[in-house]
Amino acid sequence: MTRWNRQAVIEEALALLDEVGIDAVSTRRLAKRLGIEQPALYWHFRSKTELLAAMADAAMEPHAGAPLPTPADEWRGWFADNMRSFRRTLLLRRDGARLHAGTRPRQGDMERIVLKIAYLAANGIPEKDATMAMIVAGRFTVGSVLEEQADLHAQEGIDHEAAFEAGLDLIIRGLATSTHCVDG
Repeated sequence: MTRWNRQAVIEEALALLDEVGIDAVSTRRLAKRLGIEQPALYWHFRSKTELLAAMADAAMEPHAGAPLPTPADEWRGWFADNMRSFRRTLLLRRDGARLHAGTRPRQGDMERIVLKIAYLAANGIPEKDATMAMIVAGRFTVGSVLEEQADLHAQEGIDHEAAFEAGLDLIIRGLATSTHCVDG
């Protein structure tokens, strides 16, 4: 019998997600895929909820490793690129937005978010507005990807990427109206 470590179980769970979608992911199905008894999964995860949270963390790794802003970056371009990176990462996995929705940032993620907010504030955006912009743009991105992955509008011919870019532009233009915003 193969011994599975936590990371290998997560990788197999993500592969299962990509094959069957989030609604069909179950600990029973994952155990069968791993060739183990279902209770053996509890060695690594106390519940399906804990497994899904670990899967969401692992699925976000590409975005978590994206470059942080530098003082030389123009804030609008950086903000847009940051949200595009988030979108691309969500789209890497079947039901990636559903998997991510409702999760809480880990400690390392929080440290990165604080640095991003500080960067925006250093560019003249009031900290409160910078914080709200990160929240709003993040939720907009998740919602956009939820719609895209559900493909609810396929018959209407919606260009999901163009719609995302238009919404992102509106958010950035709104943020640029912050009273202390430095043009860059």
